[in-house]
Amino acid sequence: MIVVRLLMQTVVLALGQIWANKVRSLLTTLGIVIGVAAVVATVAAIEGLRGFVLGEFETFGVNKMYLSGQVPRDKRGQVNWREVALTLDEIDAIVEHSPSVTAINPFWSAGGKVEYGEATIGSARVTGIFPAWHDIENRHVIEGRPFNSLDNEQRRYALLINEQTIEELNLPKNPVGEHVLLAGRRFQIVGVVETLDLSEMFGGGESRAEFFVPFQTAMVLNPQGMIGWAVGTISSPDVAEDARAEVDSIMRSLRGLDPEEEPTFQVEILQEHLDRFKTMSAGLIAGATGIVGISLLVGGIGIMNIMLVSVSERTREIGLRKAVGARPLVILIQFLTEAVVLCLMGGAVGIAIGQGIILLLKQIPDAPLEHANMPLWAIALAVGFCAVTGVVFGVFPAIKAARLDPIVALRHD
Repeated sequence: MIVVRLLMQTVVLALGQIWANKVRSLLTTLGIVIGVAAVVATVAAIEGLRGFVLGEFETFGVNKMYLSGQVPRDKRGQVNWREVALTLDEIDAIVEHSPSVTAINPFWSAGGKVEYGEATIGSARVTGIFPAWHDIENRHVIEGRPFNSLDNEQRRYALLINEQTIEELNLPKNPVGEHVLLAGRRFQIVGVVETLDLSEMFGGGESRAEFFVPFQTAMVLNPQGMIGWAVGTISSPDVAEDARAEVDSIMRSLRGLDPEEEPTFQVEILQEHLDRFKTMSAGLIAGATGIVGISLLVGGIGIMNIMLVSVSERTREIGLRKAVGARPLVILIQFLTEAVVLCLMGGAVGIAIGQGIILLLKQIPDAPLEHANMPLWAIALAVGFCAVTGVVFGVFPAIKAARLDPIVALRHD
């Protein structure tokens, strides 16, 4: 109880000294204020950007795998893209022999003029897909039905469109059953898929009309085409490395490539990019913490200097307190507490300024920082750093004050 009362009295005395020297205290803690404000704002901005990116990855699907043909660097100019393009046999082999890959969908691009009544789209982008595409891309049918295996096997002139297409072709609100001319052929609309709005991070922007046909039908529309790429899903993020190794082994075996040869294909798994991003963001936060450590070091030196000046100015006061019975430990605690309180007040001001910076960052147009918030661990870290700085840089002036001889101190001018 006595210790608590002593600490409370010491804190009150420290606040009194700080208030009596307001300008000096402000200038002394300026380094700490700037350092804490900078690190809090930086951490909040990184956390905001991290939340935005993770949200985009979650929307896009972290379990996705992308596969495409790739001309090796040493064969560029000698090998064309058709020679390294994916084949249906390779797609089938991956589905059959890779346990980590749950589904895969190749894409066959076609195009042509689309007509409905008087409305026309001169050059429409048409994509051939498998029925598995709906689950892989999480693009569900909101009207009508999705493609099935018979649509693909029988090369039916079935058509899936998105909502934007309805507007551009002036189709009825529910266009299922309507017929349109696509590349001179009569297609029936069997369903409407939801429009996927992606941010510009993934090449998004304004939605455009989309046309999807069964994969085999797309091959009829564009016999000279090829599989541009394929997208698949893996069973879980934990098997990302296994999935990559399995696909690599299958593709090398089918293409007759030795393990040391440069691949003629490329495998990308979003989970791997997500893991790299998490590591990078953690490194940025660690770097910001290091910066605040340097700022606190500079601020701590200023606090040590001002506390030494304070001890010199209050030498007679210290001598008087010792003369009436104050113990050296009490004097030491008083000056040490004053240094800690000074640092904590600087930290509090820095946190307040940092919060203001965060609010300003959120107002920046088109900046992906709507998730920017000050995490509790950052506040705790800043407060802890300030308290440690006060102890480390206040202990020497406090020891000096505690060791003053009361008789010599009372004689001090």
